[in-house]
Amino acid sequence: MAASEENSALFPIFILTIMALPLVPYTIHRLFHAASKKTKSIHCPCAVCLRSGKYRKSIFKRISNFSTYSNLTVVLLWIVMVGLVYYIKHVNHEVQVFEPFSILGLEPGASDSEIRKAFRKLSILYHPDKNPDPEAHKYFVEYISKAHQALTDPISRENFEKYGHPDGRQGLQMGIALPQFLLNIDGASGGVLLLGIVGVCILLPLIMAVIYLSRSSKYSGNYVMHHTVKTYYYFMKPSLAPSKVMDVFIKAAEYMEIPVRRSDGEPLQKLFLLVRSELNLDLKNIKQEQAKFWKQHPPLVKAELLIQAQLTRESGELSPALLRDLRRMLELAPRLLEELMKMAIIPHTSQGHGWLRPAIGVVELSQSIVQAVPLSARKASGGSTEGVAPFLQLPHFSEAVVKKIARKKVRSFEDLRDMTPRERADLLTQVAGFSPAESEDVETVLEMMPTITMEITCKTEGEEEIQEGDIATMQAWVTLKRGNGLTVALPHAPYFPFQKDENYWLLLADPVSNEVWVSQKISFTDEATAVTAASKAIQESKEGSGTNLKEISLAVKAAVEKVKGGSRLVMGKFRAPAEGNYNLTCNCLCDSWIGCDFKMSMKVRVLKRSRVGMRGGAGVVVEEGPVVEDGVEEEEEEEEEEYDDYESEYSEDEEEVKDVKKSTDVVANGQDSGSGSDRSGGEED
Repeated sequence: MAASEENSALFPIFILTIMALPLVPYTIHRLFHAASKKTKSIHCPCAVCLRSGKYRKSIFKRISNFSTYSNLTVVLLWIVMVGLVYYIKHVNHEVQVFEPFSILGLEPGASDSEIRKAFRKLSILYHPDKNPDPEAHKYFVEYISKAHQALTDPISRENFEKYGHPDGRQGLQMGIALPQFLLNIDGASGGVLLLGIVGVCILLPLIMAVIYLSRSSKYSGNYVMHHTVKTYYYFMKPSLAPSKVMDVFIKAAEYMEIPVRRSDGEPLQKLFLLVRSELNLDLKNIKQEQAKFWKQHPPLVKAELLIQAQLTRESGELSPALLRDLRRMLELAPRLLEELMKMAIIPHTSQGHGWLRPAIGVVELSQSIVQAVPLSARKASGGSTEGVAPFLQLPHFSEAVVKKIARKKVRSFEDLRDMTPRERADLLTQVAGFSPAESEDVETVLEMMPTITMEITCKTEGEEEIQEGDIATMQAWVTLKRGNGLTVALPHAPYFPFQKDENYWLLLADPVSNEVWVSQKISFTDEATAVTAASKAIQESKEGSGTNLKEISLAVKAAVEKVKGGSRLVMGKFRAPAEGNYNLTCNCLCDSWIGCDFKMSMKVRVLKRSRVGMRGGAGVVVEEGPVVEDGVEEEEEEEEEEYDDYESEYSEDEEEVKDVKKSTDVVANGQDSGSGSDRSGGEED
């Protein structure tokens, strides 16, 4: 009986231990993650961002952000744990050990006379004849009498003094920390015990396995539906123009699951009239084009109109139901665009290369959605290859303001950024009519905008040149600087309702063949991970080249300092193509800012494969420098008929690719006729 009472007393402690083992580490991890995320979330302090309410920390918004299923579950479990601790401390009592000397109020080793004297005193207080209280009777029988008997009987006293128990040596007792009613299998609780065992050991793991398998069969590792991945892969084409990326993007299965209500008809008709100019409809046959547009699958029509509402900043005209649908679409947009980007850069050709043109289109669409800038604003105009789109992401700017400052020879976004703060303030206040506070907002955003620089090399490890078929290594240091001195910050995006981290894509590509040789995503938010990755990459590279330990240590230390200074190391490998001279471009594209992309050219010479064990002595020629826009491409683009669809500054039509390819071969043959390394075998889309 005593053993079962002891087991029942330990049951709350057992439950507390089982709960604390996973809950305490998980809570610590969540707290550290929340603290690190809070320190990283440095948002734009301009008046437009503050008015948007996205970063406002009201009590209701804090509660809404905190009230997730995981957070509420953690809080509930902690409440249960606190209740168990209180129960163990105040209600539950530990089983007392039988101590006859302490029960009689004597010191160990007391004489027989002292024992009898103490027993008589306690008998006066607790004997049933003297004290009618039932508790006193119970205490006298179970404790006082047993203690007196254990100390007055010679054998019992000897056993107690020798083994700590009146009955002598005690055997080892085993028990289980469960309540007594669960251990009474013969009674009615046997079914409860059986049900608990079946539920915990069989049904619970089975339910969890079914939920996991059903979810994993529906979603990929990036929480994108498998049907969406298949759709994106099917519609991804090498000649996909940036203006056509939108048509592929809205075909996501997640968007098709958003319901189309009967009440959405009239608001969508009004929205269509507001964004009709952005839908690339043929104005000559506008009626037929409108009818064709509305005959599409209703979820497709709704998805395209809502995305256009975001791009044209017409979301204020939406009904509450459509506004909720738009928020849901924008919440899913970053991961869908990332998946669409992966479909563009995964190996499509026999050489294992991706496609450059659709990749750039995906990034430009991401920029436009985050900054709420229409795609038509990216048409080249004046002296800017990106049109007025970079200006429209600044606070208080509009197309009318851009026209005003263009009269003062500020025709491109770079012209505005290159001005001194004083010159910009005078321009905006005197020409654009901004107030000093609005001019200060523009200056704040310009200081938040990143500036990218890059150092890149391509080589074959252990060799002095690159031969066809070699596995070449690209190593690039990408450095980010801002006017305010920060490295990690959230972009200025007052019209995007969620916090969006800056991400960058590095693409080493051949623009003539439209092929991406190396691609990698870059993030400047996690410095610790970047330090670890750079240290490991530099160490492996140096060890492979036979560098001594001291030089390896110095190289790793220098790499760590560069990472802490705002740089990231990007390394990638590619198989060298056929013999020839290749004019590559290295693009570092930002998915959040317009006009902050970096592009540089690099000339790589691939030599003819020599005999085994013999390497040519001509070496590899790598030239780096900022890109100069190709004159041939610009002349041909000016001669072509202009279309309603905008074309990216990086994009080329299929005919342009062929013409530029021919002209490039002619130039290469004229300049390198004596080198014997003319480019052979042009790539095909």
